[in-house]
Amino acid sequence: MTVASTGKTIETAEDTEGDDTPIDVEAISSRTNTVLGLRMDTTTRVAIDRQLPAIAGDLNRLLREDVGADDDSEVRNLLREGTRLVDLTNRPTAETPTFGTYLYLRDVALLTQRLLWIYAERNGLDAP
Repeated sequence: MTVASTGKTIETAEDTEGDDTPIDVEAISSRTNTVLGLRMDTTTRVAIDRQLPAIAGDLNRLLREDVGADDDSEVRNLLREGTRLVDLTNRPTAETPTFGTYLYLRDVALLTQRLLWIYAERNGLDAP
C-alpha cells in the first residue's frame, strides 16, 4: 500500500515483526468487541492499559494492508487518522487522565473495526 508522506517520520506503536502472518479477522474482531464493551464506570485504568498494546498493534497491522486507499478518499482519511492514532507521540501516557486514555482506546478500537470491515470485504472474507 502506498501512503502519501507528510515529510515527518512516524514512530509507530509496534515493530514490523510478524508481518508475514495473515490478518486474523476473528481475533481482531473479538478484541475490538471486548474493548468496545468496556464501560468507563466499571473499568479500571489497569484494564484499559492492558488492552492498548494489542488493539494498537491490530490497527497498525491493518494500516499496512491494501484496503483500497488508492480508489477511495474516505479510506485514505481513515488511514490518515489511524496513522495519527498509532503515532507514539499521540498515545496516552501515565499522566493522561483515565477518561482520556479510555477515549483513546475506544477511538483506536472503532477505527480498527472499520478498517477490519473494509479489509474483510476487499479480500472476500466473512464480515467480522
